[in-house]
Amino acid sequence: MSAEDGYTGAGPRVAFQGELGAFSEEAVHRYFGEGVRPIPRREFADVARSVLEGEVDFGLLPIENTLAGSVVGSYDVLAGGELRIIGEVITPIHHCVLGIPGATLPELTRVISHPVALMQCTRFLRTLDGAEAVAVYDTAGAAKEIADRGDPRQAAIAARRAASRYGLAVLAENVEDRPDNQTRFLVVVPRETSATPPRQGSSMKTAVLVEVANQPGALLKILSPLADRGINLSKLESRPAGEPWTYRFFVEFDEDAESPAAIDALAEVASRSVGLQILGTYPRWTG
Repeated sequence: MSAEDGYTGAGPRVAFQGELGAFSEEAVHRYFGEGVRPIPRREFADVARSVLEGEVDFGLLPIENTLAGSVVGSYDVLAGGELRIIGEVITPIHHCVLGIPGATLPELTRVISHPVALMQCTRFLRTLDGAEAVAVYDTAGAAKEIADRGDPRQAAIAARRAASRYGLAVLAENVEDRPDNQTRFLVVVPRETSATPPRQGSSMKTAVLVEVANQPGALLKILSPLADRGINLSKLESRPAGEPWTYRFFVEFDEDAESPAAIDALAEVASRSVGLQILGTYPRWTG
């Protein structure tokens, strides 16, 4: 048994941001199966470092949530250009309020969780009169902290998996603002690795990073080659580039980068942009 991750077996090692019991760990199992070895890391950059230094076989980065929107830290890691995306997985997110055994909701004065999780539970939190919502770095880390403190006036918002791992009681469940709350994660490997996703029989997506000049119509010029060839744009996110007031655009579209239409479109995008980098082509999640 590994002292670091607590899992046995010879499955792939997958780094994720957070503590064991986090929703990211659930996504690891959802994509790779139960034989996988989840490896917790504190920050998104630590996930990338573990992948690039060969400490793990894969990394998993959350990219967007249906309630809270984009996870900008993951985009910034991908912008480094050293990782390649080979897959995606979408995981339902159902939050629970976890406290020490015997605690009750009316006596709570403090509820802790990741800031994104708190954003997803704003309606429920308003019902807890006198309870302060406090952001910490991870949902499962919040559960671990509550278990360590042993204070019945404090609770965490986290996954049910974290309750069993840290010996906590579920005080309330499904406290997210919408029942269809989901997070999409990307599976990454080093850019130069030989790992490739399956293509035959799969609906493929491609992600690219594009940097444009700061001038009128620059964004239109890089998107129109996709539209002109009937390629659906599924995601567009802007992040700051290397100089003030310049931007990189993370673009996802529903097409294999090796298809004739995508090859032509990307060649045109490259000619109209300051820089273009293909981050990966991967199967659309259908699980």
